[in-house]
Amino acid sequence: MSRIPNRPRLALGAAALAAALTLTGCGATDPLAPADPGATGTIVVGSQAYYSNEIVAELYAQVLEDAGYDVERRYQIGQRDAYIPALESGEVDVFPEYTGNLLQFLEPGTTSTDAASVYSELIDALPDNLVPLAYAAAQDADSYNITLEFSNQYGVTSLADLAGVPVPIIVGGNPELAERPYGPKGLLEYYGVEVEFVAIGDSGGPLTKQAISDGTITMGDVYSADPDIATSDFVTLDDPEGMFLAQNLVPIVSADLADDIRALLDAVSEKLTTDELVSLNLRSTSEQLSSAAIATAWLTAMGLLG
Repeated sequence: MSRIPNRPRLALGAAALAAALTLTGCGATDPLAPADPGATGTIVVGSQAYYSNEIVAELYAQVLEDAGYDVERRYQIGQRDAYIPALESGEVDVFPEYTGNLLQFLEPGTTSTDAASVYSELIDALPDNLVPLAYAAAQDADSYNITLEFSNQYGVTSLADLAGVPVPIIVGGNPELAERPYGPKGLLEYYGVEVEFVAIGDSGGPLTKQAISDGTITMGDVYSADPDIATSDFVTLDDPEGMFLAQNLVPIVSADLADDIRALLDAVSEKLTTDELVSLNLRSTSEQLSSAAIATAWLTAMGLLG
């Protein structure tokens, strides 16, 4: 059944922005707690426990509110084992995802790597009650990063160069990286490199980057749209064999909502490039702005708020 907007189209004013800031700042609320029984017709927008993903979720939430929909935010839910069941059950209606990693979660044996093929296969892999809308040019892909010092010392600029390094290679990343196709198994299969693995559960955040810098790990999995890569003397290793899948941002939505909200979220995806995503992330990491404030400024600049 379609959700009908509950109020006229209005631009977000100061009161609405304050409400958004309050909602995104409520860390004590369980994001998977049952919805308010009185919230019938409300669109529930979720996000991973990752600041960049929350910013994109807030972009979706604000354009939906601006179009007159009631929106409930359930941010910082966690990783796929937590939020995919919530999407499948209908507890969450809209979620920003990354095409390649979602496809590998649903179809571990996939061999697709380019953006169009990954998206096409993802359409078929999703449950019937979930729909991927148009994907953005923006990618926030897994990438392996080393220090500039290590790169210069051993002549490493590509994953293929690791096979000639005469010291042990230690890889760090989220615990699930241990079993991902581009984790230790993928490095051995694609590049003939045996590695040790260290679990660091902060999604390529400060702990991972510090471990790279201080030599605790040789290389770490840091998302490619992280603005710190450019300022941390890190070298992102090329992937000539295409081990990593395309990771385009894509809204995953409940099938009963898809036709109603497609144009709104497609407009966001159309404007969202990797450079724009890096800029959004930088406003969080450097300026310490909330996801709500970052989203409002960007949507306004892009002409996506009425």
